[in-house]
Amino acid sequence: MSIQIKPNIYWVGAIDWGLRHFHGHTYYTKRGGTYNSYLIMDEIPTLVDAVLGDFSQEMIDRIKEITSLESIKQIIVNHVEPDHSGALPELLKLIPHAKLFGTAKCKEGLAKYYQSNWNFQVVKTGDSISTGQKTVKFLEASMIHWPDSMFSYIPQEKLLLPNDGFGQQWACNERFDDEVDQAILYEETVKYYASILWPWSTVIKQKLDELQNLSWEIDMIAPAHGLIWRQNPKRVMDWYHKWSSNESDKKVVIVYETMWNSTKQMAEAIGQGLQEVGIPYQIFDINQTDKTDVLTAMLDAKAYLFGSAAYDGDMLPNLAGFMHYLRGCHPQGRIAGSFGSFGWGGGATKALEQFITDMKVEMPIPSLTLQWRPTEQELEKCRQFGRDFGEKIKI
Repeated sequence: MSIQIKPNIYWVGAIDWGLRHFHGHTYYTKRGGTYNSYLIMDEIPTLVDAVLGDFSQEMIDRIKEITSLESIKQIIVNHVEPDHSGALPELLKLIPHAKLFGTAKCKEGLAKYYQSNWNFQVVKTGDSISTGQKTVKFLEASMIHWPDSMFSYIPQEKLLLPNDGFGQQWACNERFDDEVDQAILYEETVKYYASILWPWSTVIKQKLDELQNLSWEIDMIAPAHGLIWRQNPKRVMDWYHKWSSNESDKKVVIVYETMWNSTKQMAEAIGQGLQEVGIPYQIFDINQTDKTDVLTAMLDAKAYLFGSAAYDGDMLPNLAGFMHYLRGCHPQGRIAGSFGSFGWGGGATKALEQFITDMKVEMPIPSLTLQWRPTEQELEKCRQFGRDFGEKIKI
């Protein structure tokens, strides 16, 4: 059913209970997902964003609970990506008279995706449209997280509609932040940022500063995915300030891939060394943990340690894939190190060092490499490696 979120403004989106992999399988969504669309009922009924094409009818049915489709005169397209625009072809077959509003890049993207010739008006930062009693203002938000993205804002309701900003992927019957478990809300919000937005942290920080300079009063944030922030929207904005500023806590994330458990033993011993000097840590076997969860743990960690057994003169392939994924996030202000084991040939730690260098992350101590299964004496070397690395985090 549709839900009123502000006077004469309704959620008319869709719930994807079965969603498990999002964004080209880069993001594991164990709780499903939502595609949020909003209907402004005014003198000129206006739809803000659509949903994934497979859920077109679900959105249409919710709209029909409120008004006839034919009454909709305007559609604001904050972002062209198909999870937001996929329902437009079906919708515009039914209401071809509707006028679309979006950025110039949005117009280009829609034309390419759908071979469309829809009635489209390009808008930019500072532009606005009227729905009658309400005004919708626009703020371009390029690279949050596509070049076409923009935010919409309704000053009369102090309502920000930021599309891919401030969201989560979470299928649930509740629509508002104060109706759900707060620990899960934080978990899914930080996972969304780490998986989708981390690479664009510099841009996000600039956009947050721009929002502050605009002095827009905001008492509700209605994103394109997940829960609507009505209880305390400043809370999620503060989280975004921290994450986009690359603030981190003095803790370590250890990620490894092992062949015959030698590297696993090293990782565990290194963790013991970190604990001895009072540094909290988490250990992830990349073959046993979804990379989305690992990335989420890394977002606010000061330091990373990567370990791998040698494989054909390189690291093992699943860790290599993860390192490629992490490199694209451009972590800043971190330190890192590498460790690993080998049998008849090495190469894993050298390959890891290259990734760390490419990420422009400092390596405060040399890598640790051991041959075959570590002896008790060598495990003590691992513990010392952990102690030494932990002391560097305290600086």
